[in-house]
Amino acid sequence: MTHRTLGRELLSQFSLRTVAGQVFCCVLALVLLLIGGATVALVLQGRSDSLKEARLRTMSVAQTFAHSPGIVPALDSKDPTAILQPRAEQVRRRAHVDAVVVASPQGVRYTHPDPTLIGKHIIGPYKDALTGPGVTLTFSGSMGPSTISLVPVTRPDGSVAGLVSVGLTDRTVNSVAERSIPLSIVAAVAAAAVTAGGAALVSRRLRRQTHGLGPAEMIRMYEHHDAVLHAVREAVLIIGADHRLMMANDEARRLLALPPDAEGRAVADLGLGAETAELLASGRCVTDEVLRVGNRLLAVNLRPTDARGGPPGTVATLRDTTELRKVTGRAELVHERLLLLYEAGARIGTTLDVARTAQELADVATPGFADVTTVDLADTALFGEEEATPNSDPLDMRRTATATVDPYQPLYPSGQMVGFVPSRTRAMRVNISETGLGPEVIAQLGWRHWDPERAGKIIDYGFHSVLSVPLHARGVILGLVNFWRADNLEPFDEDDLSFAEELVARAAVSVDNARRYTREHELAVTLQRSLLPRDLPEQNALDVAHRYLPARAEVGGDWFDVIPLSGARVALVVGDVVGHGLHAAATMGRLRTSIHNFSALDFAPDELLGHLDELVNRIDQDEAAGGGPEIAGAGCLYAIYDAVSGNCSVARAGHPGPVLVLPDGTVEVPEVPAGLPLGIGGMPFEAAEFHVPEGSRLVLYTDGLVERRDRDIDVGLDLLRATLAGRDRTPEETCDDVLDTMVSGQPIDDVVLLVARTRTLAPEQVAQWDVDTDPAAVAGVRKNVAQWLTERGLDEEAFTTELILSELVTNAVRYATGPIEVRLLYDRNLICEVSDTSNTSPHMRYAATTDEGGRGLFLVAQFAERWGTRYTETGKVIWSEQTVGESEEEETNGWTG
Repeated sequence: MTHRTLGRELLSQFSLRTVAGQVFCCVLALVLLLIGGATVALVLQGRSDSLKEARLRTMSVAQTFAHSPGIVPALDSKDPTAILQPRAEQVRRRAHVDAVVVASPQGVRYTHPDPTLIGKHIIGPYKDALTGPGVTLTFSGSMGPSTISLVPVTRPDGSVAGLVSVGLTDRTVNSVAERSIPLSIVAAVAAAAVTAGGAALVSRRLRRQTHGLGPAEMIRMYEHHDAVLHAVREAVLIIGADHRLMMANDEARRLLALPPDAEGRAVADLGLGAETAELLASGRCVTDEVLRVGNRLLAVNLRPTDARGGPPGTVATLRDTTELRKVTGRAELVHERLLLLYEAGARIGTTLDVARTAQELADVATPGFADVTTVDLADTALFGEEEATPNSDPLDMRRTATATVDPYQPLYPSGQMVGFVPSRTRAMRVNISETGLGPEVIAQLGWRHWDPERAGKIIDYGFHSVLSVPLHARGVILGLVNFWRADNLEPFDEDDLSFAEELVARAAVSVDNARRYTREHELAVTLQRSLLPRDLPEQNALDVAHRYLPARAEVGGDWFDVIPLSGARVALVVGDVVGHGLHAAATMGRLRTSIHNFSALDFAPDELLGHLDELVNRIDQDEAAGGGPEIAGAGCLYAIYDAVSGNCSVARAGHPGPVLVLPDGTVEVPEVPAGLPLGIGGMPFEAAEFHVPEGSRLVLYTDGLVERRDRDIDVGLDLLRATLAGRDRTPEETCDDVLDTMVSGQPIDDVVLLVARTRTLAPEQVAQWDVDTDPAAVAGVRKNVAQWLTERGLDEEAFTTELILSELVTNAVRYATGPIEVRLLYDRNLICEVSDTSNTSPHMRYAATTDEGGRGLFLVAQFAERWGTRYTETGKVIWSEQTVGESEEEETNGWTG
């Protein structure tokens, strides 16, 4: 584009024949006039301000110099000029004034910027300053037109010693004001340029909005616009900010039945419906909101008129979509149903809980499909069982889930027992507003336990339509789903019935899966609880409390045991099989049984875990050969507490170590070597032994107590130690406090907690003697034992005990080597122990009638409650236990029989 063409375009834009050009010229002229006036006013104001500043400055300098130190002595000296002339010149330069003149009271100058004027008389009226504090004058002196301030110099006695005159010439005053003129001119030019640019932009926008049209063209355009507005088949209304109708076309008058004088009246006074008037006067943005006006469905759009700088208000357009709604309603309904089915697939069956799945079904259907949805399930289904009911027998069901938009609706609440006769498998719909809820309708639906009074409340509430769909899977009816409508005025139709059947059929699969899982879960829980100890065995060494919490989802393989051992010892066992379900529970039972068997052999903790590890490996090999599941590993902690010594021996295989709480509340974690889990490797296990003071608490647990998905195991261990520390508590209180702190809700993994408070035998309950390896020593042992028993009131046990010890000591003297020791323990039972250094294990023989020997251990077995052998690091111990309190006659009968 050439410069000439660009200039022509600009001239055409701002031509005086157009509205834009006229506005531009008017604005530009007005702005230039304002800028010129402002510039003149600014210069005059600057001149006035400079003159005022000159008066103040000269007066302040004159007064300061007149009252400065040494001015009076200088005036009274022989040569005032020699003293005051340098000082006056210095003050003049520093104060930026044109003259500082000191004169005598008679007006003779002592100082002056022009030395030739020193000694001459002052020009002007100076005498007025001799009698007052000072005067400021404007007149033409020796330096031309000036502003001069005169101040008298007085002596201490009040007499006038001289006069100080300070002056600023008009040229200096004007130079200050003139320095602001260029800045004012620059500001004026800049303001004119900005204003011109702004006026150009406004004019250009105005020209763009009017498209450069003249008045005639604009009138013609308005006529065309008005013709189109009233001819279009869409209602248009313009509503002002005061909610008054400003304009309405012919279609708006027809659709809304507006009166002839509607324009100018408030929307609320046009006779429209309350909903219509409220929407039109709301002022909010609306897009295709459907509004019912009479028998028409209108699609309403509202937009503000001031979005692009227009006047405040609202423009409304309305389209009659009654016919279009009938055509598209079917497609929209199908689309909504497909979305609802898709949502059902995502929301129903998120858990394997029967009640939760039923509630998810009800929540999906409400309020998108029904105003209220109820799900009734058979009690057998809730507990995972399966029941095939003949058609003639009612099926008792419980209201399991309810979803409603109104919590005060009159239907049966959740938990209420209801009934259903399973004579149909198809859904049924009833239009209550036509048929009511009489006995015939109830019988047709198959509902039982129906209350006529409640039926009346249902009708009074406004329920007008119901869909009843049996919930069945794999040929078994699990329950019934009822869909109710009250607020939705449309009754259920055949399409709704088909959709309800499809929805319930999909949900039935999830409910059945949850039911079957519940059944398996209950079986696993029952199996595991049956495999766990129901009652703890009686023993005096430990006061034990325990807790077992099954996992929320699947049962695991956690277990615990308290096993009394010989010699007032007790074994504590805690274990955890890796995995969940029936296989883990069954494996736990096998391991627990094996530990009981190994414990009967009195193995040390590390030896017992070694045998158990070999057993797990053999089980895995057998399972692998048979194609069954292998044991993924198992953790186990085995501890033996000795109530005589107060020592505890512990070994562990892939399991958390014990926690020891001392009587003073201090918490310790004994160091126990960590072994590999059972079935992983064949590495040897190590045991640790430590002393446990009486009254301490041993705390054993599985990892489900301290480890969670949202909590690291170290954090859990710290929290456990903090919970156990402090005040002394019973084992039962300790279990409650630990679970309250460590477990919230139902855990995701099994939790086992075992708390044992230790006890020790008193010295008077223990007796110990060394025995020589001489058969004659047996008599001494019998004597000592009889005396010890008599001291404790156990005379009735003396004969049996002497007989047992005689046989055991005689065998030790005859077959063993090294020192022999006898120990008696009086706990719940009377325990006899004979120890020696031999590793030979005795066994009971059944002697023939003609044999002279071989009846010793047989006699021991007959008189003792139980007996056995345990091995120690230095040899073995043969022990027996007798029940205290049996009569000699009963013992004899037991022996002879």
